[in-house]
This record gives sequence, C-alpha cells and structure tokens, in this order.
Amino acid sequence: MSETAETHTSRAVSEVVDLVSKLIRFDTSNTGEPETTKGERECAQWVAEQLEDAGYTTEYVESGAPGRGNVFARLRGADSSRGALMMHGHLDVVPAEAADWSVHPFSGAVRDGYVWGRGAIDMKDMVGMMLAVARQFKIEGTVPPRDIVWAFVADEENGGRWGCQWLVENRPDLFEGVTEAVGEVGGFSLTVPRPDGSERRLYLVETAEKGLGWMRLRAKARAGHGSFLHEDNAVTILSQAVARLGTHTFPLVVSDSVAEFLAAVAEESGLEFDPASPDIEGQLAKLGTISRIIGATLRDTANPTMLRAGYKANVIPQTAEAVVDCRVVPGRQAEFEREVDALIGPDVEREWITKLDSYETTFDGHLVDAMNDAILAHDPAGRTVPYMLSGGTDAKAFAKLGIRCFGFAPLRLPPELDFSALFHGVDERVPVESLEFGTRVLEHFLLHS
Repeated sequence: MSETAETHTSRAVSEVVDLVSKLIRFDTSNTGEPETTKGERECAQWVAEQLEDAGYTTEYVESGAPGRGNVFARLRGADSSRGALMMHGHLDVVPAEAADWSVHPFSGAVRDGYVWGRGAIDMKDMVGMMLAVARQFKIEGTVPPRDIVWAFVADEENGGRWGCQWLVENRPDLFEGVTEAVGEVGGFSLTVPRPDGSERRLYLVETAEKGLGWMRLRAKARAGHGSFLHEDNAVTILSQAVARLGTHTFPLVVSDSVAEFLAAVAEESGLEFDPASPDIEGQLAKLGTISRIIGATLRDTANPTMLRAGYKANVIPQTAEAVVDCRVVPGRQAEFEREVDALIGPDVEREWITKLDSYETTFDGHLVDAMNDAILAHDPAGRTVPYMLSGGTDAKAFAKLGIRCFGFAPLRLPPELDFSALFHGVDERVPVESLEFGTRVLEHFLLHS
C-alpha cells in the first residue's frame, strides 16, 4: 500500500466520524411496538437534509405507519444500460439501558479512538460511511460507473415490516433497475494466525444469511382451581414442549458459503475444520470470538425467548404461550418445521409471528471482484472471503425483487476487539481508524463497481 493511498484524506474521510456521531445522537430505538418506537422520522429527515445539501433530490417515504421514515436518492452513473447498485442501511437501533453503559448510549461520544453509542456498528457506522461518500460524489461531480441508489430505511431491527418489507410490497418503483445491493454485517476484518507466526486479515463478505422466524407456541387445557389434581395443565404441557425444543440440537448442515469460509481460514491458518467432527465447536473456538457467529451457521437454532401464562397464583390457566426465535439454514425450512412439530407434540399449536426466508448467493462476479480490489488497494495483505450471517438483514426483502445481495460494510478492526459481542451489546463502539479505512474502501469500491 502506497503512502499516498493510506494518508490521502478525502472529503468523505474528513467528515465520516462527525456524521456517525451525529447519527448516533438520534435515539431511534425500535422496541417492536409502533407506539414506543421513536426517532426514525427525525433521523431520516436529517439524512435527507445532508443529501439535499450536497445537491441530491431525495424522496422521503413513511412506510405505512406514522414516523417510520425512509429516504431514497439516486446518483446517475456513466452507463445507464447497466443495472443499478443499491447501497442500503437502516436507521433504527435496538434499545439501550443508559445505566449499563460507560458513556450515554445516545451521546455519539468520540473518545479513546472510538465513536461510542447504540448503533455504532449496527449500523450507523455504515450509514455514516454511505452518507459521507454520497455527499462527496455529488459535491465533486463524480460520475460512478453505473447508477447508485442510496436507501436509508426504517424498522430493520423488528423484521422490516414498516421498512424494507413494506417498501418492497408497496413501492417497488423505488428499486427500478436495481440488480445488486450492498448492506450490513460484512466487510469487517478477522485476523487469523498463520503457521509461520505472522497474521492475515480476512475480510468477511456476507453472501448468505439464515432464515429468521419468530414462532408462537400455544398450549390449551382445562382451567381450574390450583388446589385440585390436574392431569392436563397448559403451563406444564407448554413448558415440556419448550424444554424439548430449547435443548434440541439440530443436525449439522454445511452450506457452500460456510464451506468456502472454513476452507479459506484453514488455508491461511493451517487449522483444520471438520464439520462432521463431534468437536467442531471446539475447532471453531480457535477462531476466537467470531466462532459464535460461524458456529451458529452450521445448524438451525430454536431459542425460547418469551413465556406467558396465568393471571393468579391459585388458578390453573386455560392457555399458556411461548415465543421462540428460530434461525434456519438455507434449504432447511421444510425439514426444520417437521422437526419442530415432532418435538413440541400434537398438544401444542404453533404459528409464525414473523417468517423471513433465508438467502444465499455465490461468491463471484464483477461486484465481488470490485470488493476484493477495494480491500487490496488499502490493505494489500488482506483477503476477502465469503461467510454466512447467523442473523438477518434487509437483504431478505430486497432479494424478493430478484436483487442479488451482499453484506459489505468494510472495517479494518483491531485483532483484540470482540466485534461480535458489540452487536446489541453494552458499550457498542467503532474505532475511528476503522471508519476512515472503511470510507476509503467504500469510495474505491463504488468507483469501480
């Protein structure tokens, strides 16, 4: 990497930290309940102002519910015959308890080399990088190779019902001509040791993500007095079903994205990964904290998260309910549901509260080459590799339109940073140097996409 490439400070690089800090100051906490979710309208309107200040014409859309703000803008490219590239980011964040944090979670504080606050990595870092590059391109008159659609959307943290899902179903015109899209939870570095004692930074590009489903279980039985003998009790029936489901280990399934990731890590590190081994979790643990994400992509999961039953200590309730967070490997949905039904038994009903499909694409093509070239331009010792996200993103909705989706929010991270623990965690923060690096990479990528 040349000194010029590393030390060049573009307009976007110079303002990205300030933009991310200001974005974090908008409390856009998504509680999952429309009446208590807040801040998206104000944040979206501020984003629109930043784009309009640079010369864009924006479209502000409230997606079916008051305050659920979304902003779109399009930058025309040199070749109108090519499909457009959409860069998308969500403005909402999960709630945070200020008492638990070292800094106020909505302060956007810049200290100790980090920008702190809820959304710092999920995903106001990427939103800030997008906004910085978008402003630079427009102000400086840069014409990218093809059209770029900038999309800043609501409600990702609750499945996108009032964000991407609503937009895809009700405003498909906003995505006219878009053939590929780039969003969150990819592009970050994973430092792995090499056999010769050196280290290699792998940049993980998301090419797949598990299906996301929130399932409600319900047991019904005869209500009665708590002092009587009861052969059927809704609480007992449900509890036993939840215990069976929550302690069940689903079979190992290695998708193409996971297989490619493990092969790349093995090649660089000399470590061995055998998905058929009963100690695969132990093998993955050698990767450090990222093993939590990778391990979760090897099998389906069904984690009970909520229970509700009864209204008085001496009354056997007629109904008991539970909510289970289900994440399903691509291609496994039908078999997953069969296993769930066998585990919960015939006396427990189930229904989907939210059901979003899995997604997987291949790690090839011009866009992947552009990502790799952009990383190498600023980290010649780096290497891009595909991986599967154990969670979900707005890509699930956009894929329904036939858009090919990737996760690429580039960050060169300190090896000691427990990055995965920061998602929805306390003291969420992003390194200033990582933001500046990511902005340079994103600028290079979009100029060659």
